[in-house]
Amino acid sequence: MTDPLRIDIPLLLPEVTDAADRCVKRLLSELSGRKGVEKVHILEATESGAAQLCIHFDQSVLSLRRIRQLVDAAGAKVSEQFGHAAWTVDVTHARRARTLADLLQTIPGVLEANVSASGAARIEFDRSVTSEEQIKLALDRRSSTSEAGPPADAGHDGHGHAPGKHADAESGHAHGDSGFWSGSEIRFALACGALLLLGFLSERFLAVPGWAPLAAYMAAYVFGGWFTLREAIDNLRLKRFEIDTLMLIAAAGAAVLGAWAEGALLLFLFSFGHALEHYAMGRAKRAIEALAEFTPRVATVRRGEEFVEIPVEELALGDIVEVKPNSRLAADGFVVAGDSSIDQASVTGESMPVDKRAVADAEMARANPEAIEPAHRVFAGTINGSGAIEIEVTRKSSDSVLSKVIRMVSEAETETSPTQRFTDRFERIFVPAVLVMAVLLLFAWVVVDEPFRDSFYRAMAVLVAASPCALAIATPSAVLSGIARAARGGVLIKGGGPLENLGSLKAIAFDKTGTLTEGKPRITDLIPAEGVEEAELLRVAVAVESLSDHPLARAIAVDGRKRLGQIDIARASNLENLIGRGVKATLDGETVLIGKAEMFGSEGVAALSPGMVQAIATMREGGRTTMVVRRGEQDLGAIGLMDTPREDAKAALARLHAMGIRRMIMISGDHQKVAEAIAKEVGLDEAWGDLMPQDKVDAIKKLRAEAKVAMVGDGVNDAPAMASATVGVVMGAAGSDVAMETADVALMADDLSKLPFAVGLSRRTRSVILQNVIVSLGIVAILVPATIFGLGIGPAVAVHEGSTLLVVFNALRLLAYRESAR
Repeated sequence: MTDPLRIDIPLLLPEVTDAADRCVKRLLSELSGRKGVEKVHILEATESGAAQLCIHFDQSVLSLRRIRQLVDAAGAKVSEQFGHAAWTVDVTHARRARTLADLLQTIPGVLEANVSASGAARIEFDRSVTSEEQIKLALDRRSSTSEAGPPADAGHDGHGHAPGKHADAESGHAHGDSGFWSGSEIRFALACGALLLLGFLSERFLAVPGWAPLAAYMAAYVFGGWFTLREAIDNLRLKRFEIDTLMLIAAAGAAVLGAWAEGALLLFLFSFGHALEHYAMGRAKRAIEALAEFTPRVATVRRGEEFVEIPVEELALGDIVEVKPNSRLAADGFVVAGDSSIDQASVTGESMPVDKRAVADAEMARANPEAIEPAHRVFAGTINGSGAIEIEVTRKSSDSVLSKVIRMVSEAETETSPTQRFTDRFERIFVPAVLVMAVLLLFAWVVVDEPFRDSFYRAMAVLVAASPCALAIATPSAVLSGIARAARGGVLIKGGGPLENLGSLKAIAFDKTGTLTEGKPRITDLIPAEGVEEAELLRVAVAVESLSDHPLARAIAVDGRKRLGQIDIARASNLENLIGRGVKATLDGETVLIGKAEMFGSEGVAALSPGMVQAIATMREGGRTTMVVRRGEQDLGAIGLMDTPREDAKAALARLHAMGIRRMIMISGDHQKVAEAIAKEVGLDEAWGDLMPQDKVDAIKKLRAEAKVAMVGDGVNDAPAMASATVGVVMGAAGSDVAMETADVALMADDLSKLPFAVGLSRRTRSVILQNVIVSLGIVAILVPATIFGLGIGPAVAVHEGSTLLVVFNALRLLAYRESAR
């Protein structure tokens, strides 16, 4: 046996950024079961590194060189075979989105396709069978008789999902222009209405030949049924009977009976209702699209001694960009000159401008952009205040936080919520049942003494009444509006599932450091061991902890340097992270251990001296986080630190409690006494301390067995616990690429007060979805018996379309959600 081989996922799958990607699972499957491979798994990403493939192998069977070859070959095979694409297509209504998704899945080589009500399409395909361009052409051909043509905007071929060229330029079509189709739909509907009115007036009040009103009604059929027929044809190709098909059958039935006016009225109301629905859904789409308008198109960049304007797409890492007062920032980066206040509402949702100043050491910031303090970090799309500043670019325009938010929101819309899955299953059973009922009603004249014409008319009216149009749009419209409103408020919710689950929570678990506290602990106590100088204790601790990026390590390094003043500090080496316990390093040829008291006296490490045990107990009683420093065999002393509770934590927790969250627990790796002290200060009743990372996972699983629970943390260190929770919530996601992609819900600002807003919005969304479903099914339950007992097609379709518009406009109320209105 040998030590396990670890390789960063991006090195094997260059386009994969998320360890949950299905291509990662394919890579594991490709390697598992091979002779000599004992175990293969994924190590979660950390703030300092990407997710890794970890492979355990038998060295007597496979050499290190051979296992590397196998891993590289497996990664290349997966990358070569499977691709992803993110597009925007024109979708007039939620039913059209489902039809397009089904159309995509009929294309050979497409493994999975999802299309949201706003037109965000996500496709996974097999490169050995097809390509992105071939999928576009196939979709263009298959939808050439429908209202949506080729994709309007296409993402990169692969996992990057970056915005690409406009497909219209590539294909020469204009089908992707949603404005064109929306305008055409409303014009066709109005033309249908005008012809219907003309036919009615000429038939009743003008002395014209009998064929004239009939011609007007037939022309109204053409305009009113144009878009409905296209949708019905696509559905029939997929061997599906949908709502549009039912409407066409009813209109055709009316024509067979000679009731041309009623049939034209049905098509007018149906097409006009769809046009208004499309317009209303467009409002929700535009709320998301408006995010993309925040970034300027040009940037003023230093070239030598001068500043020149270039397109933002040409910005490179390390470029120095000049930002004038009251203008939008063109890129993500850090301030290198000047100071100002910046309105970050477009990214983080913060209501007040945030003060920014230049970094003290640009070289250090450049070396580790993820560790830059918020006071120096800036984002594309935000608005500069009254001070001129210069920033150094740390991300290309396609990788900026704002572009990722837009992309993730679009992808989130393709995720189906639990309620949507229920309504989809219901529709697939209900629509065929309606057709069977209509066929049975055709033969009512056999049982009831009435003409066949009356039975036929009743069957057509029932088709109209029973069509679940409102149900189809009830959930997608609310989810789309909810996700759009959350994004505008600085909260990224990744799909309908998390959006619904967040509002049904009964318990929330919080990480301590960086979540309930500032994450900026300071040294409060120094207790050297007997015969050891305080300066020596600090010198050793600072030398070792300077190598680590853990919050406690940074506190010791920064605070310790200030206390030491001009004293020279030697360089430590060979840092080893002992997860959940401490660190080990080499200094001046000796091994140094720094960590929790529990690390000493276990796993072969000598126990602490009685003096250190007493010092640790005293500091913990005072609510201090403690670290012991040992060099070689000698205990040098103990360091006590204290983290400051967040100013907004107590108020945010009180609001959550008022909203009905019954149980809120703090889970921490700190000593129980420390955890209890912080919990009491922020207003929590429960604190679970002394937890290793796996213990946190077990704690979440225990809570989840009792009720739905969210795990709130500040980064990827909490990722395993977040994954075990019903909903994982990460704070301060704007500052970390990995953190933004880790959880189900990302609070873009490092601000706990956004959590009550997110929970409140989720609850309002759940309420709106429930209202919409009740209205949808209630109208059907009333209309079906009414039409059976004589209600005509005209009134039935008027009520039917009215209910559809009602649920859409009800969902749009979410765009105006305010927390105080909950």
